[in-house]
Amino acid sequence: MLANCKNIFFTSILHLFFTTFVVGQTITVISLEDSQPIPGARIDIQYNEEVFNFRTSLDGALKVNKELQNKPVDLTVSFMGYETKHLSSILVTKDTAIALASSVKQFEEVAITAQYKSQLVENAVHHIKIIDRQKIEAMAAQDLKGVLTNELNVRIAEDNVLGSSMQLQGIGGENVKILVDGVPLTGRLNGNIDLSQIPLESIERIEIVEGPLSVTYGTDALAGTINIITKKNQVKRFELNSNNYVESSGKVNNTLSLGWQIKKHQIRVEGGRYFFDGWNPDHAPFYYDANPIADSSRVMQWNPKEQLFGGINYRYNRKNTLFNYSGQFFNENIINRGMPRPPYQQTAYDDYYETNRVNQRLNFQYRFENNYRLSLIAAYNGYFRKKNTKIRDLTEITDIISGNPSDHDTSQFHSFIARGRLIQAKPGSKINYEIGYDILYEIASGERILDKQQSIGDYALYATSEYSPIQALTIRPGLRYGYNSEYTSPLTPSLNIKYKFFNRKKQNISLRASYARGFRSPSIKELHYVFVDINHNIVGNPDLEAEYANHFNFSLHQNINLEKLRLKNKLVLFYNDIHELITLAQASTTEYSYFNLERYTTTGVQAESNLNYQNLITGVGVGYIGRYNELAKENNSSTDFLFSPEVKFNLQYNWKKIGLQTAVFYKYTGVLPNIQKNVDGELYETRINDYHSSDITISKSFWKNKLKFTVGVKNLFDVTTVAGNASGQGAHSVSTSGVNVGMGRLYHVGLRLKLNSK
Repeated sequence: MLANCKNIFFTSILHLFFTTFVVGQTITVISLEDSQPIPGARIDIQYNEEVFNFRTSLDGALKVNKELQNKPVDLTVSFMGYETKHLSSILVTKDTAIALASSVKQFEEVAITAQYKSQLVENAVHHIKIIDRQKIEAMAAQDLKGVLTNELNVRIAEDNVLGSSMQLQGIGGENVKILVDGVPLTGRLNGNIDLSQIPLESIERIEIVEGPLSVTYGTDALAGTINIITKKNQVKRFELNSNNYVESSGKVNNTLSLGWQIKKHQIRVEGGRYFFDGWNPDHAPFYYDANPIADSSRVMQWNPKEQLFGGINYRYNRKNTLFNYSGQFFNENIINRGMPRPPYQQTAYDDYYETNRVNQRLNFQYRFENNYRLSLIAAYNGYFRKKNTKIRDLTEITDIISGNPSDHDTSQFHSFIARGRLIQAKPGSKINYEIGYDILYEIASGERILDKQQSIGDYALYATSEYSPIQALTIRPGLRYGYNSEYTSPLTPSLNIKYKFFNRKKQNISLRASYARGFRSPSIKELHYVFVDINHNIVGNPDLEAEYANHFNFSLHQNINLEKLRLKNKLVLFYNDIHELITLAQASTTEYSYFNLERYTTTGVQAESNLNYQNLITGVGVGYIGRYNELAKENNSSTDFLFSPEVKFNLQYNWKKIGLQTAVFYKYTGVLPNIQKNVDGELYETRINDYHSSDITISKSFWKNKLKFTVGVKNLFDVTTVAGNASGQGAHSVSTSGVNVGMGRLYHVGLRLKLNSK
C-alpha cells in the first residue's frame, strides 16, 4: 500500500509538472456556472467521417492526439446534467476550454451555498431547499416576499413603513442572513431586510439553508441563510427578456434585460420600474387614481410606492479563470399620506420616504492544478434612507416642509465586505477542505444614530473540511475564530454529518445531522439607533449583551427515481436555543428599546413530499413550530412551548403539446400565540389568528416559446387582515382589528418576451 501511495504521489508530481510547463493541444471541459472541471465528460471528435470517442481525466482535461491537432474537426461535448455542445470545423491549435451549461431541472437541483463546488442538492452535506426560475415564474412572484410566502417554516409580516419581514424556524430579524451571490445585504429597519425591495427579474434561483451557517457566514446566519443567485450563464450569443405585469391592486411592473456573449466575455444589463398606486379595502379591481380626494379616503392601508432599479453584470470565463463584476442600483419612494387635521380639515401631514441601495461586487476565481481553487470577493453595499414630512394644504394642493427637525432624517449605512477561500475539492478524495477569511466593516451615520456616526468591524478566519472514510458517510467539521470591534467573539464550532445508508440506482435514503454554535453581536442600530416619529419611538441600548446559541438540525431524506417518476420525501427536526436574544420591548409608556431576553427557544418538525411525473409537479408539506421564551414560564403556561401549525400544497402541470402551463399554490398558516410583558411588568398572551392563502396561474406560450401570456388570481380566499388581540402592545400601531396580511383577492395579467440568437 505504501508503494502504491508513493506511485500516486510521484505520478501527481509528474502530471503537475507536465501540465504546467509543456505547451500542447489540451481540451478542458469546465462548468459554465463556476469554472470547475468536469471529469469524465465525453468528447466526440469527427474527422474525415471518422468519429473518435474520448473521456476527460479527473481534472477535466483531454490531450488531443497529434493526428487530430491543427486540423478542422467537429466536436461534440456532453456530460450528464449538462447541455450538449456541438462545435463545427474548428482547429485545435492551442489549449482550449469548453464551458457546459447546466441542464439540471427540478428534482436534480444544483446548489452552491456553503459548498466546495456546485453539486447536486442530494449530495450536499447541508439541508438545502432550491426555488428555481421555473417556480418563480409559475408563482408570478414579483419580489422575494412573494416567493417566500408559500414556503414552510417561513412567516411573513408587514409594516406599511418598514416593509415586509420574515421569520425562519420561528426566528427572525438579524438572525436570518440574506445574501446576493454570497454577499450579505445591508440596510435593516427594525432588524429586517425589506423583502419587497428585492425584485426578481435578475434572479436565477434562490437557495435556502435552514439552520445555522455561522462558521461560513458568521453573525446573522443562525436561523438560516437565504442566498439569492443572480443570472450569470448565457448559452446564446444574444438574449433579450422583457417582463410586463399588471395587477388589480394597482401594480404595474415593467422590466427589460439584454445579454451578449462575445467569446469568453459576457455582458448583461437590466432595468425596471415597479409602480403601485396604493390600496384600500373599498378599491374596486384595477382601481387607479393619480389624484386622491383630499379627505379621509386619501389615507391608504397599503401605501403607494414606486421602485426603479437597474444593473450591469460582466463575466469573463476561461480555462482556469473566472472574473465577475456586478453592480446594482435600487430606488424606492413611498408616500404615507396623513388624515386631514382638525378643526377645519384643511391640512394634513404627509411623510415621504426615499430609499436607495447601491450594491457592487467583484468576484475572482482561479483554478489551480489538482482541483485547488482560490475564490476572492470584494463588495460594497450602500443603503441610504431619507424621510421628510410635509404639510399639505388640501385646498390649494401645495406642500410646505415641516419645521420640526424630528420630522426629517437622512440615514446612511455602508458595508465593506471582503471574503477569500482556498478550496481543495478532489473527486474521489477522502478529505477535502476549505480555509477562508471574512471581513465586514460597517459605518452608519445620520440624525438617528448616536453622535451622528458609528462603526463596527467584524473580522474572522474559518476552516471546514469534509472527510469521507467510506463512500456513504461524509463528516464536515468547522471552526471560526472572529474578532469584533465591540464584543469579544468566542470560537464558533460546527459539525455536519451525512450518511447515505441505503443507496440503489432507483432509490436512496440518507440522514443529515448538524450542530452549530451561534454568536451574534448587536448591530449598530440595536446599540445606537434613535427612531422617533408619529408612529414609532424606538431607541437603541448601548448596554446590550451579545447573543450566543446552540442549534441542532436532523433530517431524513428519501429519493425514488424511476423511469418516468421521481419522488422526494423528507422529514426535518430542529431545535434552536438562544441566550440573551436581542428583542424589541416596551421600555416606558411611549418608548420602545432593545433588551436581552435571557432565553428564547424554537423547535419544530416538518414533513414534505414532492412528486415529478412526466409533465406534472406536485408537493405537499406540513410543519409544526414551537416558540418558547422565559416569559411563558413566568406566566405559568400549561406548556413551555407555544406551537403554530402550517400546511402547504402546490401543483404545476405543463401541457407541452399546446404550450399551456397551470399552477396552484396553497398555504395554511396557523394561530400564532406569544407571551409579552407590558410597561407595568404584567404578562399577557397575544394571538394572531389563522388564515388560508392560495394562488392560481395559467400561462400560454406562443411563437415557439418566445412569448408567454399569464393570467391568474392571488389571495384566492380574499384575506386582508387577520384578527388578533395585540391591542397595540407593539412598537408599531397594531389594533385589535388585526394585522395586515394582503390586499384582498387580486387578479393579474403578465406578458413575457424572450428572444435570443441562434
